[in-house]
Amino acid sequence: MRLPIADRKQVGHDIRDVEFGWPVGMPLCKSLGDGLWEIRSDLPSRRIARVLFCVIDGELLLLHGFIKKTRKTPKGDLELASKRIREAKR
Repeated sequence: MRLPIADRKQVGHDIRDVEFGWPVGMPLCKSLGDGLWEIRSDLPSRRIARVLFCVIDGELLLLHGFIKKTRKTPKGDLELASKRIREAKR
């Protein structure tokens, strides 16, 4: 799904804030455990986006992004991000 320009700009600004302000805490950034973090974006379209990432050798590695539709992060999204962390560490 393609996001409207205003939503994409908000996600980009939030990623930038985490990248250049690391370490960053709530409400922008939250640890999900095992080295997995989420960037929490409230979008102009009144939706909620999440970008899952990790930090490897001092670099921010974006793993997966999605529009949040439920209160809890879907298991499939967490599994995909965890798989990508393992691949990145090879």
